[in-house]
Amino acid sequence: MDFDWSVIWQSLPELLKGARLTVLIALAGLAGGLVIGAAAGLARAYGNVVLNAIAFIYVELIRGTPIIVQVMFIYFALPILANVRINPLAAAIMAIIINAGAYIAEIVRGSFLSVHRGLREAGLALGLPFWKVLLYIVGPLAFRRMIPALGNQFIVSLKDTSLFIVIGVGELTRQGQEIMAANFRAVEIWSAVAMFYLIMTGALTLILRLTEKRMRIL
Repeated sequence: MDFDWSVIWQSLPELLKGARLTVLIALAGLAGGLVIGAAAGLARAYGNVVLNAIAFIYVELIRGTPIIVQVMFIYFALPILANVRINPLAAAIMAIIINAGAYIAEIVRGSFLSVHRGLREAGLALGLPFWKVLLYIVGPLAFRRMIPALGNQFIVSLKDTSLFIVIGVGELTRQGQEIMAANFRAVEIWSAVAMFYLIMTGALTLILRLTEKRMRIL
């Protein structure tokens, strides 16, 4: 079978549309996941018994179930429980937020606890409020240490968007499936889809490498 490049060129508009939606879902989901993950991670590291328990249950519940089950629950079960209709795009973004947040929480917890406690005690001894100690003393060091792990999670979450094909979200994988169903050129279409993912993850990896190099701890 000959590889027909014209099939890819003809499919580029639809594939680009799917890639844009993939990036949108990933960016929106990771932004929310960072907020939830930071809150849950700090609760796990420094919270009281109640906050620690709530964060622990959240992290273990999400990490113990596949993201495809989570998005199916959000899209199909949550509307029944809450009597609210959720569109596929909103369900996809919510799934990334909830899923990434749990993993980011453990990254944040581990990074903050890896900073020597003497720095925190020194800040408190100077009379700084605890939140300022975390923000200005512990936080910058912890952030530098969590960059590699965060980068890995960002890439995983970007690729996880392909699973949202099960609820009909028109992201990159869904677009590839629809094009392939119309022209039956599986080799060309899935090669193009794979290349799009490689470009997106490669660009993200480059950005993270440059950030890591710029903020490296000597």
